[in-house]
Amino acid sequence: MKRKDLTLSVILEEMHPGIQLRTINEQPFEVLALATQSVDFKTCVFVASSEFVEDLPDNVAMVLTTSELVKDLTDRSFGLCVVEDPKNTFFELHNHLSKTGQLKRDSFRSMIDESASVHPLSSVASHNVRIGKNVIIEEFVVIRENTTIGDNSIIRAGAVIGGVGFEFKNTGEIVIPVAHDGGVIIGEYVEIQQNSCVDRGIYVWDDTVVGDHSKIDNFVYVAHGVKIGKRVLSTAGVIYGGRDVIKDDVWAGLNVSTRNAITIGKGARLNMGAVVTQDVPDYGSVTGNFAIDHEEFIARLKRDRKKK
Repeated sequence: MKRKDLTLSVILEEMHPGIQLRTINEQPFEVLALATQSVDFKTCVFVASSEFVEDLPDNVAMVLTTSELVKDLTDRSFGLCVVEDPKNTFFELHNHLSKTGQLKRDSFRSMIDESASVHPLSSVASHNVRIGKNVIIEEFVVIRENTTIGDNSIIRAGAVIGGVGFEFKNTGEIVIPVAHDGGVIIGEYVEIQQNSCVDRGIYVWDDTVVGDHSKIDNFVYVAHGVKIGKRVLSTAGVIYGGRDVIKDDVWAGLNVSTRNAITIGKGARLNMGAVVTQDVPDYGSVTGNFAIDHEEFIARLKRDRKKK
């Protein structure tokens, strides 16, 4: 992606001529991001709640916010833009920049290594796909744009890689679909089995990642922006919420579900059916709905049985 300085007040005026806004120390930005995301670009973020005021990353250049929060955000190096509804304005801005092509990845013809085996009944986007050496793509697989598949990986029948994820914003009047301009990176020696979905990232700089030697069973859902490490084993029915970080050597048992934006530590074990709503430490083991430490879960179960 080529870097380009963007001016927030100019773009908002293009979107909504006569929009009511106030800028303070306006700064150019390059991409959009959430207030919690630190990336190698100058970002524009929104802050609609005081909980995000203190810990904004150093890369923030512009903040969409409310008049009530301005006093808590002044005396910083970034600029401010005061609007009535910063969250909805942010996602309208995102969609506008996507639609007009002001924030898009560079386009190239898809590249498939001659040693790869791509079934004629599969669908590979004509642009922005890279498929490496000895890759196997079975029938009825769909590979969308902005996808990279590393050497010696296998995508089984019916899988969809790089699709648009479930991200909508309810304005109170309508529900807005959010554009997905990111990508997917599948590492080497990965296997993704039948009818699983790996959605692409939302933001132009972001990728959903499945690390080397990781294996994904049937009917697994990997949401936008998830980062799966190396040698992660995800069994059938697993659902990873958006922007989760799944570190190396994790085991996720049948029908595990994880909340969005949490971290599962290295070597952790998510036992069958666990509904994981908070971070799991390295080598932790959790069970239940909502999931807790496995040994604590078993101890509670034994206590409950004794009471009966």
